Amino acid sequence: MIEPARVIDFWREAGPGKWFARDDGFDARFRDGFLEAHWAASRRELEHWMDGADGALALLLLLDQFPRNCFRSSGHAYATDPLARHYAARAVAAGFDAQVEPALRVFVYLPFEHSEDMADQQRSVELARGLPEEYLKYAIAHLDVIARFGRFPHRNRELGRVNTPDEQVWLDAGGGF
Repeated sequence: MIEPARVIDFWREAGPGKWFARDDGFDARFRDGFLEAHWAASRRELEHWMDGADGALALLLLLDQFPRNCFRSSGHAYATDPLARHYAARAVAAGFDAQVEPALRVFVYLPFEHSEDMADQQRSVELARGLPEEYLKYAIAHLDVIARFGRFPHRNRELGRVNTPDEQVWLDAGGGF
């Protein structure tokens, strides 16, 4: 079975240039290397990884980042978000976030930023205050979208939701992340 270090090493080696960009080749390598681990994590078969900071980070990468890269343009991109938030809350409560290397710490907090719940958004902004300014800027931008719409309009199509007129105007103007 896969170990947390393999997930983290893959992600670390990819670096910021791949983390937040659309790259079909990178997505394919991520999917090929970690699809079974994603499914195992989504079935909670890797629960024991929550015994330490590295395991928690690896779970969050598999449940929050993996689906966004490997299931783009489908509802499954968001299907494991509740489980990712569950593990992120546990990781923060255990102090694991402080044990994650600074360059990767944002991935412990992103499940809150990806939530459509205002309390999670507020928590995301508070947690991001300890990160580089760029991450705080994005946390605030996500909170602003939830404050305005109560959801992320750029997910509506994949989730079978109908855009409101205001959401459509925002999307037509380039809204999204």
